[in-house]
Amino acid sequence: MWNGGGMCGRYASTRGPSDLVQQFQVTVWHPEEALAPSWNVAPTDEVWAVLARAGRGADDPASVERELRPLRWGLVPSWAKDPKAGARMINARVETVHEKPAYRRAFVKRRCLLPADGFYEWEPVKDEATGKTRKQPYFIRPEDDQVMAMAGLYEYWRDPEVKQDDDPAAWLTTCTILTTEATDAAGRIHPRMPLALTPDHYEAWLDPHHQDPDDLRALLSQPAEGRLTTRPVSPMVNSVRNNGPRLLDDFTA
Repeated sequence: MWNGGGMCGRYASTRGPSDLVQQFQVTVWHPEEALAPSWNVAPTDEVWAVLARAGRGADDPASVERELRPLRWGLVPSWAKDPKAGARMINARVETVHEKPAYRRAFVKRRCLLPADGFYEWEPVKDEATGKTRKQPYFIRPEDDQVMAMAGLYEYWRDPEVKQDDDPAAWLTTCTILTTEATDAAGRIHPRMPLALTPDHYEAWLDPHHQDPDDLRALLSQPAEGRLTTRPVSPMVNSVRNNGPRLLDDFTA
């Protein structure tokens, strides 16, 4: 048994937007907002997010539009003085997310789903020949290869250096991943894991009209059912500069 890091700090997201639009029943997507597949998603990267926004039609104010759009991973609170704060806010613990000043407002009003193929954790391994310790990465994914819909939050940050509100450069939209205690069938090989939702909870989690903290927390009481599988993969994933499907090759030390 091994203990990985206390957070989800890297994951893979290779499904294309057309697949995600269908998977999550998205109604609004702008093809010009394209992201390349990534086998090594890292903090501050642009990532796909599914979110829902209240419809703007006067005929049905309760209507909701489900969007697919890229957001920057690492939540920057609206009150932050500097967007660099987001690099430290890539995860929010489900046990305290409703209380923390950086997340509690987004928890009530701005929730999203972050699609992933799986995520990485690391095991410290001692080299018997040298006595040195290295980090062996493992890729953890659903056994059925279905997409992981990781629960997330998103937030808007206004750049005070940009004068016009309607200037796209004035706004930065960022996100964070909710994590929970690991409960997978792989032997509890990592202490924390992203909290993934089942499709029957997508609508309630995304609905911007759903703002009762207790009800929302009830949605997050258990990770999505389903077994996870884990296997050692190439140490190339240790560097954020490396990418490509070869990162998921089976690895034997």
